[in-house]
Amino acid sequence: MKNGWSRKVYLKLEPPAPEDNRPDSERILEAVGKLPEFSGKQLRMGISALRALYPLCPESGWEITVTLGYDGSGWEIVRAEPGDTTGYHYGLCADLGSTTIAMEAVDMRDGTVAGSVSVFNPQIRFGEDILTRIFYAKDQPERLEEIRMATVEGIRLAIEELERQTGIRAEESAALIIAGNTTMTHFLLGLDAFCVFQTPYAVHTLMPEVYRAGELDLPLEGFVYCYPGRANYLGGDIISGMIATELSEQEGISVFLDIGTNGELVIGNRDFLICGAGAAGPALEGGVVRTGMRAEPGAVDQVRITDGKPKVHVIGGGAPRGICGSGIVELLSELFLNGWMDLRGKLIPGTSGDICVEDGEAGVEYAPGLVFSERDIEEFLRTKAAAGTMVEYMMQQIGITMDDVERFYVAGAFGTHISKEAGVTIGLYPDIPRDKIVSPGNTSLTGARKMLLDIGKKDHAERLLDRMDYIQFGAVEDFVHLMGAAMAFPHTDLERYPSVQRELKRRGRAL
Repeated sequence: MKNGWSRKVYLKLEPPAPEDNRPDSERILEAVGKLPEFSGKQLRMGISALRALYPLCPESGWEITVTLGYDGSGWEIVRAEPGDTTGYHYGLCADLGSTTIAMEAVDMRDGTVAGSVSVFNPQIRFGEDILTRIFYAKDQPERLEEIRMATVEGIRLAIEELERQTGIRAEESAALIIAGNTTMTHFLLGLDAFCVFQTPYAVHTLMPEVYRAGELDLPLEGFVYCYPGRANYLGGDIISGMIATELSEQEGISVFLDIGTNGELVIGNRDFLICGAGAAGPALEGGVVRTGMRAEPGAVDQVRITDGKPKVHVIGGGAPRGICGSGIVELLSELFLNGWMDLRGKLIPGTSGDICVEDGEAGVEYAPGLVFSERDIEEFLRTKAAAGTMVEYMMQQIGITMDDVERFYVAGAFGTHISKEAGVTIGLYPDIPRDKIVSPGNTSLTGARKMLLDIGKKDHAERLLDRMDYIQFGAVEDFVHLMGAAMAFPHTDLERYPSVQRELKRRGRAL
């Protein structure tokens, strides 16, 4: 790609002679500077490439390929090789998540993905949730360094797995683009992240520079760039999502929702962008729920009630060990539609032999030995209500309704795997035409790839930040009160969910 963050150039140079004894580095930089794509650009040669010039240049007959990396303002020659190797040119991009790190090796010639991997983030050993990790490292430089190196370890693991899969070596890449939330970016850079959590939420940086990979202990010859963020809870992964979906360039109004421990939201189009973030709760990620777990082998990810019994699908087959986010959504939808649970999330005794009581609390045994309790349902309701109220509050602020929305993006793996119908049934999604509900997948990774292939996206992302009006939902005085209306399946106002009403009527369950 002509505008990527790294370039490879084949040079056929005149060797030094008595009448032309310019230094090797000057000879190469001049040749590169004469090329149209580098004309007038700032050029320099890195120390690794400089050290390689002898005996590489004379032994190759002064026919070499140089790799250039973009440092944010100019170009640096980071690698020199004999002959023409321009047919082999790869870059890396990554989604630095709190649970997993997803990475791609991308062919810089045509933008195709040569390999894709996902590894668990080693930070997990310092706490399953982000807040535990933040407190672990607070005001403890040696612990902060532990978490930083765990982050580096995770990125290295992903790089090593990519090499096993594709044969592409990291040292042959001159660029790595990373998208992650504000906390993950702080940890990668070795910055105490307590400021992300503590008022007044003045974080250490929202605009990371372009860094040499070596400064971050990463095994590339070139440079690393992290997406900028808008606020403490609205980080680079969301800005990357904006680049991925091109939401800000569309005429129609879109909603972009990413639900995890925090809920991040953007509403807008090419004329306006309003964004916000707030705590949603970890229930959708399997947190808090007693038998909850991540979407990995052994997790129940699909549930149906057939012939009065729960039937489950387990990731990887075998015996179920717990239930992940998509399984929770389907379980609750099935409980509600089949009359085992009322709209307030209370299980109804006598509707099924699978409803049991443990320690004085009702629950449903969705798989042998695995119980989903009313307390679990309540935790999910809070998460669902928080996400829905964020959308409703923001739309009220700008004076639009769901009728004005052309696309409702649900980002991340969670959105990809959730049944749209189940999501609507329990009020996690609005009751709109299903083709308007879009699951674009890992937009954080997609946006990182788009950035890798186009340095112009850096300026684009930074311009987006200036356009985004930000709401901190935690500072909205009546937000908890507003959530009360959404603390029901699908909502206390069932008129908002006509398709759910029709399905209940079809089943003989008029409410």
